[in-house]
Amino acid sequence: MNSRHLAYGLHSVRALLEREPAAVARLLVTDRDRGTLSELATLATRHGVPVELRSAATLDRLTAHATHQGVLALLAAPPQALDENALEGILEQAERPLLLVLDEVQDPRNLGACLRSADAAGAHAVIAPRRNAAGLTAAAIKTAAGAASTVPFVQVGNLARTLRFLKGAGLALYGADARADTTLYDTDLAPPCALLLGGEGQGLRRLTRELCDGLITIPMTGAVGSLNVSVAAAVCLFEAVRQRRSCPGGPA
Repeated sequence: MNSRHLAYGLHSVRALLEREPAAVARLLVTDRDRGTLSELATLATRHGVPVELRSAATLDRLTAHATHQGVLALLAAPPQALDENALEGILEQAERPLLLVLDEVQDPRNLGACLRSADAAGAHAVIAPRRNAAGLTAAAIKTAAGAASTVPFVQVGNLARTLRFLKGAGLALYGADARADTTLYDTDLAPPCALLLGGEGQGLRRLTRELCDGLITIPMTGAVGSLNVSVAAAVCLFEAVRQRRSCPGGPA
């Protein structure tokens, strides 16, 4: 079975059933009578999605032994990227937008890992340029472990123009840069913002850096000088989550 047509894991499948149930053709669960799986089965049935009981071994085989948590959604069609026209609607629906922008991240597994972290952190979208960057390939979708179906992934023709649009919409842009003087932890990420990370090796491009409202760095105290882009994205996103939960406005 094509991995582009699968979503699995409790959080990802729940989000998919709540946001886009029409995208789910069938729901496979290992035990319909057990706690959260029962809730998901009920939610699927409410939306007219057929539910089938399958063995854990079957789900292991279909997901190539990924951590499926006993639930697997078979998708009617593989996840698709959105274009820049979707951004206005995404921002309108978000009370306090938190976006992740990837500037020419080219490894699809890094993209998938970033989508997974974005889903876990409650980010409202992941944005990337259409050219010289990874898209929603089978490898990206598999690594995302279902998050490619729950987090809007927006591919844009001109990243600089999109960044100017986000600034005009009231978002602050913070670019991750190892040479920055300001740390991630000294930056106010509670207001609407976008976190920008550069591609493998080259980091943020010059124009992308110039459009940032600030450059931030993750303090490194060990022998390793840098983090993988997907790890850095997770660190930045969850610092934003921490700050938002600590401030009077509550969670994003």
